[in-house]
Amino acid sequence: MKVTEHLAKAKSPFISFEIIPIPRGGDIGKIFAIVEELMKYNPPFIDVTSHSAEVQYEETPTGIRKKVKRKKPGTIGISVAIKNKYNVDTVPHLLCRGFTKEETEDALIELNYLGIENVLAIRGDDTGFVKPVSEGKTRNEYACDLVKQISDMNKGKYLDEDLLDATPTNFCIGVGAYPEKHFEAPNIKSDIKTVNTKIKNGADYIVSQMFYENKNYFNYVKACRDEGIEVPIIPGLKILTTKRHLTTIPANFYIEIPDALSEEIEAAKPEHVMDIGVEWAYKQSMELLENGAPSIHFYVMQNLKPIKKLLEKLKL
Repeated sequence: MKVTEHLAKAKSPFISFEIIPIPRGGDIGKIFAIVEELMKYNPPFIDVTSHSAEVQYEETPTGIRKKVKRKKPGTIGISVAIKNKYNVDTVPHLLCRGFTKEETEDALIELNYLGIENVLAIRGDDTGFVKPVSEGKTRNEYACDLVKQISDMNKGKYLDEDLLDATPTNFCIGVGAYPEKHFEAPNIKSDIKTVNTKIKNGADYIVSQMFYENKNYFNYVKACRDEGIEVPIIPGLKILTTKRHLTTIPANFYIEIPDALSEEIEAAKPEHVMDIGVEWAYKQSMELLENGAPSIHFYVMQNLKPIKKLLEKLKL
């Protein structure tokens, strides 16, 4: 079932989760163990992130060596395995960075054959690696371009224009959004116009980057509606669990952590930080649900303990 269908048919708000693939060479049993626990909360869908190759530098006896490595492959395989094993819809992420349009089309064809109905189209993080594009190949520069490629395939339009009788795919397309604006956007209004381009190109729903002030989400939704964006906007939350998060999350995701939260965590003993993060996420969740959020998407990654504590409090 499509994400938009889950949203339309839900009689009450629900929760969904996002996990990451295991490192190269890892055991998929570790993913299954995570999903096994998450399924106790009846999520209608689970997102599986994607990661392009990264540039790494290592010291050797002859000097510094540059190495390009994809550390976490397997998004498609994991998505299909979870869907078939647990009978839950999965949302594999598709990236612009690190992949050509031709590789993306092949991935979409495989996903279509395997019964995956949902994808999330994102540009992807800058990993320092720019994939060489050989002659005759192309790449999507921005998420709006990727959305258009997927939407074109939904209309039966493939990269090979000679495929006049190509069968249309039927993907539900999700995209990301940034309640505190994308760090490259000059202002929130400009950022929302970019999101609107994604919607016009065929995106069906939006899931937000994590945030810790609910007013940022509510203001963002209103600004989107004022711009004519009517698709569902799902809030995304991540629980703070360590003091290190006070620096790593703002540095990596370009978001602010409220004074009240950061001061409480800074003053706490390390063993109490997770409980503070869970309580903050609980209050956020309740306010979001009480004020019309269609659902909540939790960035679990591979850390189950805090999300289990939170869901025990929410009693959804």
